[in-house]
Amino acid sequence: MTRIVGIVQARMGSSRLPGKVLRTLAGRSVLGRVVRAAGESGALADLVVATSTEGVDDAVAAECARLGVRCHRGPVDDVLDRFVGALDGRPGDAVMRFTADCPLLDPEIIRLVADVYRAAPRLDYLSTSITRTLPRGLDVEIIDAGALRTLHRVATGHHRVHVTSYAYTHPELFRVLGVTLTPDRSDLRLTLDTEEDWALVRAVTDHFGDVSVPLAELAGWLAGRPTLRALNAGVRQKRLEES
Repeated sequence: MTRIVGIVQARMGSSRLPGKVLRTLAGRSVLGRVVRAAGESGALADLVVATSTEGVDDAVAAECARLGVRCHRGPVDDVLDRFVGALDGRPGDAVMRFTADCPLLDPEIIRLVADVYRAAPRLDYLSTSITRTLPRGLDVEIIDAGALRTLHRVATGHHRVHVTSYAYTHPELFRVLGVTLTPDRSDLRLTLDTEEDWALVRAVTDHFGDVSVPLAELAGWLAGRPTLRALNAGVRQKRLEES
């Protein structure tokens, strides 16, 4: 079976919501919720958190130790280098990329996308965000380990921050597959990048508690709460070229 290594990028520095990865939701850190969802999926052969060598990220390394998850530290701005460093020395055929600002990840979706990747041989890259139907914050992406190392050699500029972006913006060079899940729930924003996002995510976890909530259940609950959905509806997502 294809060995998929999960790598979670996490650091304390955030221009819009500093320290968000270690904020607490229903008694568990945001990073802890991401790590738990990845583990609950049953899709991964290994899991590692990739943080920076900056002093402020000592706190991330300490949280990894508390959670019992491996931690790799590398350049603060060259996230692609961090990913390759995290992969080095770990047997893996592919990497599933996570960002530590997605505390509402659905383990069932993670597992489903991993199954699709394993059933489609010779892919370089697979993602649910090429044509988005999932809420922002629940997307899953997988890149072949060899393709990741190719990106490390050729990618420049903002592509080194966004790790996989060179692959999906150059489909003439890489074998890319997009996965869409129905129904379309792309109008929901369930990531954590601003105080408005925090207000919505905290309301969710205050209601459901310290559990991973299936997307269908979460979307159904939010459907009857338009005031809650409106909290972060106006948040502008950063463009790809923005760090």
